[in-house]
Amino acid sequence: MDLNDRALRNVIVGLGGKANGTPRETGFDITVASEIMAVLCLAENLDDLQKRLGDIIVAYRFDETPVTARELGADGAMTVLLKDAMLPNLIQTLEHNPVFIHGGPFANIAHGCSSVAATRAALAVSDVVVTEAGFGADLGGEKFLDIKCRLSGLRPDAAVLVCTVRALKSQGGVEKTELNTESVAALQKGAANLVRHIQNLQQFGLTPVVCINRFPSDTEEEIEAVKSLCLQFGVTVVCAEHWAKGGHGALDLAQVIAEELAKPSPVVSLLYPDEATLEEKVTTVATRLYGAQSVTFSAEAKKQMAAYAEMGFAHLPVCIAKTPYSFSSDPKALGAPENHELPVREMRLMAGAGFVVAVCGDVMTMPGLPARPAALNIRLDDDGLIEGLF
Repeated sequence: MDLNDRALRNVIVGLGGKANGTPRETGFDITVASEIMAVLCLAENLDDLQKRLGDIIVAYRFDETPVTARELGADGAMTVLLKDAMLPNLIQTLEHNPVFIHGGPFANIAHGCSSVAATRAALAVSDVVVTEAGFGADLGGEKFLDIKCRLSGLRPDAAVLVCTVRALKSQGGVEKTELNTESVAALQKGAANLVRHIQNLQQFGLTPVVCINRFPSDTEEEIEAVKSLCLQFGVTVVCAEHWAKGGHGALDLAQVIAEELAKPSPVVSLLYPDEATLEEKVTTVATRLYGAQSVTFSAEAKKQMAAYAEMGFAHLPVCIAKTPYSFSSDPKALGAPENHELPVREMRLMAGAGFVVAVCGDVMTMPGLPARPAALNIRLDDDGLIEGLF
């Protein structure tokens, strides 16, 4: 059975008669792509949490006017359920540094940032706060700025762009099994991807520090090739081996970041204004960050955008859901593809979260299972010990 088959991701409900509602097509979203997750991550406090939960649109009447969770009287109970979840989780690293872990939206199908509450808590008790925006400057980075920063008023003082030699060689066409073999030529070809990420951040007014997450298989020639490329674009580049050496492996990076933070804060510019239309916002991201020549909207997506504008939601930022493997909607288009077409098949209003999702290409918000799910390898051995987790 093909667990990625579209028929298994779409469900027809309401077929049991009048008591079961109007027959309609629905489906499942992975938790990290849900509106509840986005609301939790963007809410400022419990009052804001309840407001956002109440704003969630759960259905439409026959006249196509929206029905919200607040109208159903569910917002209070939902807030109570999330009361403790709203508190950021404080943990520590192996070197006893404090870390807030809170929220988990994926950056390819959601906005990809930790919670506003955790960020504000960290800023209240620390001189320097490091936060992550997943899946590169085209996805998590853009959404951190255009969604999280736009809605919260936060602005970054510095940006770190992490890369690996292996990933750049992969973008240059090297097969996964050959990534440990030196190939400066493939690295230089794939480095167009890194350049695009640098240029993307520069469009926001940020000059990133490039961190090479160094692997044992990386050669000096490959490292020098990356450094030489970065210097051409006026960015500082530094190697880090924290995965192997802990904090000591990132001292050079920490020093560079400290020097960046000593400078005047950059003037961060968001990519588009609130008053732009939803179509203009998607097109701006696609053409300026993805290198697309144009964006095509399905008939359904156009109808949805018109409806959201009529309902008064055109001012919201957009959250583009697409493959993380390419700047285009084609995961096999490596490097920095240009003049491609970005197909938008669906627009989803997240009224509570405060953004509109543009679903592009074949991306799924409920990822399918691999040919052999990991669960099939998990069992108890004869001694009652768990095996197959790794």
